[in-house]
Amino acid sequence: MTLQTSNANAAAAAVKPRRNWNFLFALTLLGLLVLLWIALAAATPNFATSNNIANLLRQGSMIAILALGQTFVIITAGIDLSVGAIVGFSTTVIAWLLQAGVPVWAAILLTLLMGLAIGLFHGFGIVRMGLPPFIITLASLTALRGIGLLITNGSTISITNAGFNEFSRNSFLGIPNLFWMVIVVAVPAYFFLHRSRWGRYLFAVGSNPEAARLSGVNVPRMIYLAYSLSALCAAFVGILLAARIGVGNATQAEGWELQAIASSVIGGTSLFGAVGSVQGPLIGAFILATINNGANLLNVNSFWQRIITGGLIIVIVYFDGLRRRGR
Repeated sequence: MTLQTSNANAAAAAVKPRRNWNFLFALTLLGLLVLLWIALAAATPNFATSNNIANLLRQGSMIAILALGQTFVIITAGIDLSVGAIVGFSTTVIAWLLQAGVPVWAAILLTLLMGLAIGLFHGFGIVRMGLPPFIITLASLTALRGIGLLITNGSTISITNAGFNEFSRNSFLGIPNLFWMVIVVAVPAYFFLHRSRWGRYLFAVGSNPEAARLSGVNVPRMIYLAYSLSALCAAFVGILLAARIGVGNATQAEGWELQAIASSVIGGTSLFGAVGSVQGPLIGAFILATINNGANLLNVNSFWQRIITGGLIIVIVYFDGLRRRGR
């Protein structure tokens, strides 16, 4: 091992998150989620039914995967506003490919590659063009919606492949397939973020990019990696959404980028960078899904759901700021 690599590993390890704190915070979030379930089960008999629980898991699963991808970016002190548009655009791409007779496996692969290309473009805009993450991803949000509408002429593309459509509606061992997809994504993401040097480098970049660079971390490569993973997760969610609704529509998933950011922040990811986990955003996504599901069952005005979500974000970011100042 070279001295430069040794220094890089030492610097990255010095800024890695406190795993005990992450674990305790995740347990607290999990306890809050369980309390919400108990309260809603007592408040309305429809909440604890098997159909509603399955629907809740499906609702939360796609946002959970989006939030996980968003977390990689936020850890580097960046932001990705394009993930909702990537989801909608991906439903259009895979529906168009399937309608053109492309095999399902090839259509999925091509859609994922499209997502990867968008993520690399974001990395290029930030690293090579010097654009702020907010600007380049906001531009992609607008452009992808427009491109998708242009391709479809503002209409939807029906998906008639029965096997593809049925996957998202079926279950395995009594658990919806969409929730299993969260596990499929979360397990490798955990080992990548918390058990690999690449994950430690992401935290190092978010903590102090200049110090990380001087320690031997390839900062531009980490930026490319973070935004590529975020866009890849969004493209994957687009595939799952297309399978669930059976159509491709560029206007789908509008506002999901805000739900993904909210889930990540509620899960303990710091908008200042260098703090985050895999488990937190996943639980945060299901907390939001539970709030929305319970509000619908209780006939609470949907506007209150947004107010509650916004309030949660303000409180958590405020306490995160207090924690940083108290270091």
